[in-house]
Amino acid sequence: MSNKTSERFKAMRGKSPDEAGFFWSGGPIEAAERTFFQSRFSGVTGFETDAGIVLVDSGMAPLGPVLAAMLRKKTSAPIHTAIFTHGHVDHAYGLEAFLVPGQPRPRIIAQRNMPARFARYALTSRFNAAINARQFGGSPERAGAGEEYDSFVPPALLPDTLYEESFAFEVGGVAFEVQHCRAETDDSSFVWCLTRKVLCSGDLVINALPNAGNPQKVQRYPWEWAAGLRRMAALEAQTLCPGHGGPVMNDPVKIRRILIETAEYLEAIVERTLAAMADGAPPHTDIVHMVKLPQSSSPWLRPIYDEGEYIVRNIVRFYGGWWNGRPSDLKPATRFAVASEIARLSGGARVLLSRAQALATEGDLRLACHLADYALEAEPVDSEVQKGVAALYERRADAEEGLMSENLFRSAAVYAAKGRPFS
Repeated sequence: MSNKTSERFKAMRGKSPDEAGFFWSGGPIEAAERTFFQSRFSGVTGFETDAGIVLVDSGMAPLGPVLAAMLRKKTSAPIHTAIFTHGHVDHAYGLEAFLVPGQPRPRIIAQRNMPARFARYALTSRFNAAINARQFGGSPERAGAGEEYDSFVPPALLPDTLYEESFAFEVGGVAFEVQHCRAETDDSSFVWCLTRKVLCSGDLVINALPNAGNPQKVQRYPWEWAAGLRRMAALEAQTLCPGHGGPVMNDPVKIRRILIETAEYLEAIVERTLAAMADGAPPHTDIVHMVKLPQSSSPWLRPIYDEGEYIVRNIVRFYGGWWNGRPSDLKPATRFAVASEIARLSGGARVLLSRAQALATEGDLRLACHLADYALEAEPVDSEVQKGVAALYERRADAEEGLMSENLFRSAAVYAAKGRPFS
């Protein structure tokens, strides 16, 4: 991890719950009566009741013991019911650590699409390990069998209570409702504790711009995400416990503002993208440049992880099919063949690299990287090309605000240095 990335992680952690960033760690905090919130990378909320704990999410498997120890500072009650807000590894994999010795297996509630997610993980575990190594580590390292990012297997404890659209229940006199909302995933849920006026949003709220684009992952649903945020706003919660970052306590005005502003941001991107698509079905890249992204100074809409440009692409992908609209890309030649021809016409891969470096000096890193790609694809074994392209992508990474973009470009630099044109 680069020094810049390390500093980015520190800044995203924040110092206090009110300043909490995406990766904020802290707790346990009594967010409401007998309701305890703790976070290590992702947040976990424990509702203590007279019949046991209702646990919302459980963190990553390696961090489960840490999160459980935090909760156990406040209560030793057994886990009665667990709810997974979605099936990502940082929310649904740490439950075993929360169980007290000798307790019965808790009921585990999840949306009906979650088992299919785990089945897909089993089919694509190597692929997912590699893309997460790029997304979080900025390189292809640590994706091998048994290594850090080799985590795409079903969790040890699987859901046994699946619901479709909503599920209401009561534990120890405390009333809960779980509601489905396709958002970052197709199995996303949010949890409303009516008795205590606590809203657990899962990753519908993450103290950063919504992760609704993510160039390496499956379809996101920003239009339904916005509708779900408005449904949550109508609940008039007193406390918000998010999927990432710190809680918002006893401040219904701020909670409503977070939810409505985020909904409006997503709605604006959806509306503008569909309008651009309707203007003659232009190529996908042109649509991205046509859409004017909404601007916000609110800390919960900072593009520090995902970003608006990627959200546009996700909308286009859903409504526009896989073809990008460029005629030659309908049935294309290989990238190597195209790059080799362009290099031949321009005088060689090193000439392309030289022009790319000049464009970068002029401040046009986007165009520079196109030429750098062609140079590396045409001559992947040329050490001068490898070194030059790697340096350009390190420079591109340094210029990025969002962690996802930074790490993907950092990964491209690592691949280029090894003579591998494709990340």
